Amino acid sequence: METKKFKHVSYLWDEKKAAELAGDEVGLLIYRSNLLGADLRLTNYGGGNTSCKVMDKDPLTGSDVDVMWIKGSGGDLGTLKKSGLAALYVDRLRSLENVYRGIEHEDEMVELFNHCIFDLNSKAPSIDTPLHGFLPFKHIDHLHPDAAIAIAAAKDGKKITEELFGGNIGWVEWQRPGFDLGLKLRECLNNNPGIRGIMLGSHGLFSWGDTAYDSYINTLEVIEKCADYLEQNFGKKRPVFGGQKITSLPAEKRKKQAVALAPVLRGFCSSKTRMIGHFTDDGRVLEFINSNDLGKLAPMGTSCPDHFLRTKISPLVLELGANDDLGDAQAIKEKLAPAFEAYRSMYADYYNQCKHPNSPAIRDANPVVILYPGVGMFTFAKDKQTARVAAEFYINAINVMKGSEAISEYTSLPRQEAFNIEYWLLEEAKLQRMPKPKALSGRIALVTGSAGGIGKAISKKLAEEGAVVVLNDLNTERLEGALAEFKKLFGKDAVTSAQLNVTDASQVENAIAEAILAFGGIDLVVNNAGLSISKSIEDHTEKDWDILYDVLVKGQFLVTQKAVEVMKKQGIGGDVINIVSKNALVSGPNNAGYGSAKAAQLHLSRLNAAELGADHIRVNVVNPDAVIADSNIWAGGWAEGRAKAYGITVAELPAYYAKRTLLNETILPDDIANACFALVGGLLNKSTGNVINVDGGVAAAFVR
Repeated sequence: METKKFKHVSYLWDEKKAAELAGDEVGLLIYRSNLLGADLRLTNYGGGNTSCKVMDKDPLTGSDVDVMWIKGSGGDLGTLKKSGLAALYVDRLRSLENVYRGIEHEDEMVELFNHCIFDLNSKAPSIDTPLHGFLPFKHIDHLHPDAAIAIAAAKDGKKITEELFGGNIGWVEWQRPGFDLGLKLRECLNNNPGIRGIMLGSHGLFSWGDTAYDSYINTLEVIEKCADYLEQNFGKKRPVFGGQKITSLPAEKRKKQAVALAPVLRGFCSSKTRMIGHFTDDGRVLEFINSNDLGKLAPMGTSCPDHFLRTKISPLVLELGANDDLGDAQAIKEKLAPAFEAYRSMYADYYNQCKHPNSPAIRDANPVVILYPGVGMFTFAKDKQTARVAAEFYINAINVMKGSEAISEYTSLPRQEAFNIEYWLLEEAKLQRMPKPKALSGRIALVTGSAGGIGKAISKKLAEEGAVVVLNDLNTERLEGALAEFKKLFGKDAVTSAQLNVTDASQVENAIAEAILAFGGIDLVVNNAGLSISKSIEDHTEKDWDILYDVLVKGQFLVTQKAVEVMKKQGIGGDVINIVSKNALVSGPNNAGYGSAKAAQLHLSRLNAAELGADHIRVNVVNPDAVIADSNIWAGGWAEGRAKAYGITVAELPAYYAKRTLLNETILPDDIANACFALVGGLLNKSTGNVINVDGGVAAAFVR
């Protein structure tokens, strides 16, 4: 078979892989779905659904029955597996028409889908199930391609669809997905036999085929035709988005402005729930936010329900100049506060004007999407993935507006229709079923020296409890290995990295900037980076002394200073944990430089706690001792030095340290990580200036 050539979509079908699935229609459905989900021009993350109908043996009667396999509720086409499918008896699903009481009773039909389940391991069927069930085709694709929605959301969308496809694509006016819309699709097909697909007003596209490949190629061809039509019309009637109004800053200056502003925006957006941010200065975003039409189109909101469920009804457009001086955070806050108040008031009015007697309570009224002309787009949500996906969805919306304006006029959903989707009781039920947030969800953590040993253990613990983390290390190779490990464990959205020498103020600033660009700010700093030198006072060199004080004391000072600056911009508090040592409190031989530097770290912590409490920034200390496993502290002669000081061999050190403690315990990196979590996990929110000893019990190190 000759490979198809497309300009606007990706043809990814591999005949060899498909041949391996011959006869397995469900396998081919999954394969097709993954290909469609891999191209964001075809559908959004978590959006759209696909299905196939196959004959199978009824497990109760042994008779052949028609079974529909369809993407289940809440799944994503690009990562779909069989476990994400629902399987239903087709005849039972269609027989529900006999008990359907009309569109005002739509929601009660969803529970009845459960009576149609064929495979008891099925995912919960989605609200789109009847849309596939009432169409007769073996394979069906329902997608949200930007090119098709641009036509579907155009003022003359129905007419354009008719003319563009010569009557081969049907049209169904906007209607909220559900049982009745499934009946409307069937009616459209009955009235237009032989069509190859149906355009849903303001919503998306249905297309189909007799085989998985036929459906796939039909879907690509329809979307390609839509995209080609839009391309031919860009700039033909008028300049795209009415032409350029302002010029973007150069890339580096855009990043600099984003770093300066993001923490302030995050603070505003976190007034109810702590949010994670995402920033993009994608060219498609800049074309829109720098245009003459921004003021007209942005307030209209989006059209496709999948878009505004992720992005809210409309974005907040900042009235800031791209070159404005953002150095005075307080002045910027005062300037932006009225805009946020106006947005929250707008959202409350939208809720109050559209709500029904049984509507769920109003949700967070802060914006999700914030547009900064000349600089880029910020999005804020409960976690990084949701914030990133919201940005992707708004870029989809920009593409739709661009296409609609090129061929006609863009139309958004009426506010009431948008509300009926956003506050749909079924949507609320889906939200209520989601897992409860973890203790550190919404928190952004930077742990210095986090590519190995204690720092890595702390970072893992924080990530396991829901935080996003900024890994850093002096050793590039070790940092790359840790980053790959964390991405595998927690996903790409949970982690970023930056090379960091804590004694270099510019590198500290760059690491903090990386945290801001990746996640929107910083909440939690763990000063863990360190080294150790054990020598007698006679053998200690000035170089030894300087490096100990540079890394341990100066490093803690610089990282805390830069992080606190961001925390104050956010205005939502924060945490600093300093990993110090038993040696800050206990005197011992061959320890003048290290022990005194640790004492300086401890007192600096007390001083910072006293100073920062008014800003709800808590500063606490964890004092480990003798953490030998996977710890760099034992490199560079420290183990030999301590063994010599105690008159034992290096091999005897672990047992020696354990036996000298009150609990007779060996201390592990995970023990330090657990202590850090204890301080920030929510139970000690009113504690600052404290020291937690994690040393197995060394009486001489008792603080009081």
